[in-house]
Amino acid sequence: MNKRQLLKKIRLSDKDLDEIKTSVKAAEQNTSGEISLALISESSDYSFWELMASLYTAAAVFAIMLPFAKKLKDFYDYVLWIQPVWFLPAFYGLSILVVIAIAFGLFNFPVLDRLIIPYSVRHKAVTDRAFRHFAESGVYCTAEHSGILIFVSYMERQVRIIADKGIAEKIPQELWNIIADDLADGIKNGRTKDGFIAAVQKCGELLKEKFPVHNENPNELSDGLAILEN
Repeated sequence: MNKRQLLKKIRLSDKDLDEIKTSVKAAEQNTSGEISLALISESSDYSFWELMASLYTAAAVFAIMLPFAKKLKDFYDYVLWIQPVWFLPAFYGLSILVVIAIAFGLFNFPVLDRLIIPYSVRHKAVTDRAFRHFAESGVYCTAEHSGILIFVSYMERQVRIIADKGIAEKIPQELWNIIADDLADGIKNGRTKDGFIAAVQKCGELLKEKFPVHNENPNELSDGLAILEN
């Protein structure tokens, strides 16, 4: 899924992106903390789970087809008159390969991915990918270790807010989790832009209390919503 497709799926326009960026700038005017935003289509490719689901589907189709083996043989005997010995096994084998290919393609759709991939696997994948971006984007490198990352993973419909150690020492993670859950609900209900802006404002309020603005307040992290590759 490319950037345009992802933004369309999550219902964000270019104007919405500008408004979200403006909300980050406004929130950071009142705090020395830094707010970083990131969006990704999915936090892992989940190929193993999609393949396993495809194999189970093929096994189920094979079990359904098996009782009809004699009828199929009789039909092909009638049609072909002379049927090679290998014809029926080849037909079944090819059918199973086709089923695996079709099922694997279908299981790449987010709605089916969420059905076949265990929640614990999706939860860990989002957390791992969020921490990876936290490190790669340098959120942990602010002068006061006062950066936070709001990370949204579309397929899993999950949000993580990761705070640097300076913030974690003063603000409990439970408060960030509440904001993350509210943002996830907003996206689920089609209020993506409003959900992001509300989350940014709430984060700004929490940061303002513990990390008030100084005389010098450099902008250390990008304010816009980063669209990530898988």
